[in-house]
Amino acid sequence: MQKTSQLRNRILAATVLAMFMATAPSTAHATSKDMVELQTQVQQLLDMVQRLQSTMDTKFAVVQHLAEQTADNANQMNAAVTALQQKLNAQNEAISGKLDTSSGQVQSLNDSVDELKSRVNKLDKTIQDLQTQLQNMQQASSGSAQGAAPVGVAATTSGKPAAGVPISGGDASSNGGQNPGSMDNQAPPLQETFQAGVRDYNAARYEVASGEFMDVIHYYPMDDLAGSAQFYLGEIAYRHQDYAEAVKSFNAVLEGFSGSAKAPAAQLRKGFALLLLNKKESGIHELRLLIQRHPQTPEAAQAKSKLRSLNVALTGK
Repeated sequence: MQKTSQLRNRILAATVLAMFMATAPSTAHATSKDMVELQTQVQQLLDMVQRLQSTMDTKFAVVQHLAEQTADNANQMNAAVTALQQKLNAQNEAISGKLDTSSGQVQSLNDSVDELKSRVNKLDKTIQDLQTQLQNMQQASSGSAQGAAPVGVAATTSGKPAAGVPISGGDASSNGGQNPGSMDNQAPPLQETFQAGVRDYNAARYEVASGEFMDVIHYYPMDDLAGSAQFYLGEIAYRHQDYAEAVKSFNAVLEGFSGSAKAPAAQLRKGFALLLLNKKESGIHELRLLIQRHPQTPEAAQAKSKLRSLNVALTGK
């Protein structure tokens, strides 16, 4: 550009000089031939300036076109980056949904395991009761055999049965007429009530499911399924966005049923609920405790993912 400017200045000076000489009176040393040559040179210079100007315009148009192409490419790149970001967000949401689904499947599997454990315990208890009853029957039969002879003697001394002496070993139902199973009949069946609650929960009939889970907790407070029922009450409150009530239910699981299969899930949900209540420190603390207590569980993997999304270390100082 500097050379072009210098060339323009020289051409302009030559043009001015030529015009001056053309208008000035002829001197003794100037000839018409020189004037013609000078005008020719000036015209050549003007042509060169025009060609140079045309070349500069062409190159400027090329540069402008390249700049427009660069701007279009930048816009396309921005659009591609935006689309990629949206795709990554969609994939993250899909992965989160799959994790939630997997968590629900694991919960259902844990429920099935809890149910099998409860059935095995009930079978063991039934077998123990049967053994106790058999022992009592054997003892009663042996006692009746030993006391039969004296009763017969007392009955035949006068040819009539002695007053107040039972002829047989006595009626087993003469203990006041109480039915030992009457209390059990008042309570709903444990397994059926819990399974009905799970079905209603999965069908989003939360009010009905809440009543069934509360019956399990009320009538069978020491059973393992009571801890699972308490967990589902927390899940129902969580889905209703009543996070404070959900934290209470999950606390009940962690405090009363710390050995339950639902404990990892309860601690994970408690941490999430605390975060949603804007109690960030408490929520992070619960997620770290979950990773420390149950490091190999799917819930611990979800807790790690959540802490990473918060840009928080997996372990405290």
